[in-house]
Amino acid sequence: MRNSLLYLLVSITLSSASVAQETSHQMPMPSMSGMDNNNPTLQTRSMIEALEQHATSGTDIEPISTPKEMLMHQCGGWMLMFHGEAFINELQQTGPRGGDKFFSTNWFMPMAQRSIGHGVLTLRSMLSLEPATVSDRRYPELFQQGEAAYGKPIIDAQHPHDFFMELAAIYDYNINENTAISFYAAPVGDPAMGPPAYPHRASASEDPLAPLGHHLEDSTHIADDVVTVGITYRHLRLEGSGFHGREPDEYRWDVDSGKIDSWSTRLTFIPRQNWSFQYSIGELSGPEGLFPDESVRRMTASLIYNRPLGRGNWASMALWGRNQNLQNTNVGNAFLLESTLRFLDKNSLWMRAENVDRTTELLSSGSALPASSVDSYFTRIQAYTAGYERNIGRIPHLSTALGGQLTWHGVPDLLRKDYGAHPIGGLIFLRFRTR
Repeated sequence: MRNSLLYLLVSITLSSASVAQETSHQMPMPSMSGMDNNNPTLQTRSMIEALEQHATSGTDIEPISTPKEMLMHQCGGWMLMFHGEAFINELQQTGPRGGDKFFSTNWFMPMAQRSIGHGVLTLRSMLSLEPATVSDRRYPELFQQGEAAYGKPIIDAQHPHDFFMELAAIYDYNINENTAISFYAAPVGDPAMGPPAYPHRASASEDPLAPLGHHLEDSTHIADDVVTVGITYRHLRLEGSGFHGREPDEYRWDVDSGKIDSWSTRLTFIPRQNWSFQYSIGELSGPEGLFPDESVRRMTASLIYNRPLGRGNWASMALWGRNQNLQNTNVGNAFLLESTLRFLDKNSLWMRAENVDRTTELLSSGSALPASSVDSYFTRIQAYTAGYERNIGRIPHLSTALGGQLTWHGVPDLLRKDYGAHPIGGLIFLRFRTR
């Protein structure tokens, strides 16, 4: 059954990608969701409509007013959709542990939907070429940590995404106008944990780099063997998931698997068109490959606000994430505030501020850890990012922008010898996005 689902989703991926190239700027109205025919963005009127669009990973939902750009094409009873983006980045960092790199962060989402009975069937994949465009299984990012490669922790760097970020089948059954039950199954997917992951949320849409709190907030967006059931009533949604808790290994082109040994549950509340709140809690069984016997209880809470503007929008999010080691009760917290302002059609400004606990793994400098080592939170880091970009060129169905950002850090005294007092990172990029 698992292989049959995988083959079906790969087939949909190939057909969606090819058909999406035929999409015109004037798009048809899909039966399962509303859309302004003069604007290449999906429009919705209710929480259930926003849910059934499935324009982000897993069963995540942003505020109803958040713009969602898609290439779309009607093919018989199917609505085929495609969305993707790629950043070509040049990164420079200062300080003794700073690094430089030329690399690309990217992802692509082919999707197909059709009405079946009283519901909507969605087949969706999320793919990334980062295993090829990010060499050595990492790109530099000061104070970042999480996952491992070839038996060594990834320190001061961020790992690439897997080629298969998501392969999922979703069925949303409408009981009545105000109530829907959803079923989600994915060999690779996103359980009901946290807000939309950073590559897919509007408040971080123009920032190519992962937040430092990624592994306390939204790292489960690529998990194995995910099953989720959810019920939505008016403005509220309650979900529960089972999944395999181990995070991906260094082999990024394959599809991992494992028994369902972890769980999560999430409550989402959308009181108005511009607001979204979620709280989630779950237990991850041995998420880190270097510490397979250490399980984690994770909690997250986020508040997202989107303000539509005449020629753009302003999306912001406040996020808290917390990991508790269930073996030694050690606790780490991450706090994030980020905001992206799109204005005058072609311009974007963004910021991100973080206050994040770091573990003793940071002291290893990426070397292999002793077998008896214990990883525990011991200090806190601050990181601040500001950036700007401007759209350039006129390519049909493709938004192209040139931009850059600067990141600076608050460094505790015990780490200043290793990092310097004021390390900074500068990044310039060329960004491509379907529209």
